[in-house]
Amino acid sequence: MLALNSVTKAFGGAHPHVVLRAISLTIQPGEYVAIMGESGVGKSTLLNLIAGLDRPDGGRVVFDGQELGALNDDQATRLRRRAMGFVFQAFHVLPHLSVVQNVALPLLLNGAGRREAQAGAHAMLAEVGLAGRDESLPRELSGGEMQRVAIARALVHKPKLLLADEPTGNLDADTALQVLRLLRERVKASPAAAAGLLVTHSALAATTADRILLLTAEGLTPYHPAAATPIPQAEA
Repeated sequence: MLALNSVTKAFGGAHPHVVLRAISLTIQPGEYVAIMGESGVGKSTLLNLIAGLDRPDGGRVVFDGQELGALNDDQATRLRRRAMGFVFQAFHVLPHLSVVQNVALPLLLNGAGRREAQAGAHAMLAEVGLAGRDESLPRELSGGEMQRVAIARALVHKPKLLLADEPTGNLDADTALQVLRLLRERVKASPAAAAGLLVTHSALAATTADRILLLTAEGLTPYHPAAATPIPQAEA
């Protein structure tokens, strides 16, 4: 599904700062992987490379059989729109659109008709526990509900790869637990064997993943958070 081969990225001119050095990573269909790391180690840079928003200075990023560095901007945009879904810490829910309109956007952008997009959005909202809130505006929702909207929007077009960047950073502990369970559940329930990548600084959040990697200045290494109690996967 996704392969990074010796990926390097640096920023700066005459004296560049190397943010990522020889990063290699493989994610299989159906796999849910967490990457942990402190602020400033390059987690966001890594996500930008995987999403095709930036290009590596060295190495290759291959997603779904395509090398992202070989695509032009329009091709990368179409690939992201069709095959990737994104969940962010800040939700990025459009405030002037209703819940169902927010969730329908990826389908509309991928060429679905309005009725088809609305039907798909209604169904996805029901799957994430928001049936009956379809016509609400974001300002009428709690933080946890807005993150569920963001998850529904990320998954409604059945992407092959879900990218979640600190998705529980603005949530209280109980709501964060619900969202983490939901993210894993939806990735694993995908009929198309989607893969998921969770980027987080929290060892507890990372325990929802199938495997955990630690990103440092030296690269990616397997991580086993002995101090963290795994989050139960079954719904409470």
